[in-house]
Amino acid sequence: MTGYPYGMSPQTPDTLDQAMARSQGLDTLLRDLTDRAVREVPGVAACSVTVRRDDRLLTLAGSTGLPSGLDLRQYENGSGPCVDAAETQSPRYAHDLATETRWPDYTAYALATGVRCVLALPLALAGEPDAALNLYGVEPGGLAGSRAAADAFARRAAEAVDAALRIERERASAADVRTALLSRSVIDQAIGILMVRERLDARAAMDRLRRVSQDRNVKLRDLCQDLVARVGDGSRGRQ
Repeated sequence: MTGYPYGMSPQTPDTLDQAMARSQGLDTLLRDLTDRAVREVPGVAACSVTVRRDDRLLTLAGSTGLPSGLDLRQYENGSGPCVDAAETQSPRYAHDLATETRWPDYTAYALATGVRCVLALPLALAGEPDAALNLYGVEPGGLAGSRAAADAFARRAAEAVDAALRIERERASAADVRTALLSRSVIDQAIGILMVRERLDARAAMDRLRRVSQDRNVKLRDLCQDLVARVGDGSRGRQ
């Protein structure tokens, strides 16, 4: 197994940002990554990525055909190979779930889906304390000879996931800034309208808007937006 996911060599924000744009965002990019694990790591029938967010574990992405309960049952039970790998940052391998005793509540469900072996590898991500790459096989011991390939893929996956999450955070932050600027603009416009209409100074106009916002239980931004829109509609109607 050579090269980097998606044709990138060592991950850079620009190349990964382009890949995210081509793949229509983080979700599709990570789905492609998990599908790639199925193709590249011998014995892997399904793959998923677990990350802790807002103090709970969740699956960021899963390969095509991955039963959703394979990860969800572990999160609900608070135990399982991917939970243990993410929380302890140590690998977990179950050679044959039919003889596995560490996670009894989980193994019955996994066996019912056809999974017989699991390899969960921790992912070292900046800003994400718990994360793991979960590899599932359908044959007992099916992943026994794949550890080197799995470890190599996990290292590459960690770089891709880490960079993708960082880009997502930066995009979200930029969106928040744009929203804040738009909110400030519409509030300033509403203040100007009241200053002219009611002959108020800026502070009194702002106080008036806040009181109305609280009395009507409406967000200040939405109240101001409505006022600006109504004045705009009135102005157009007089033209």
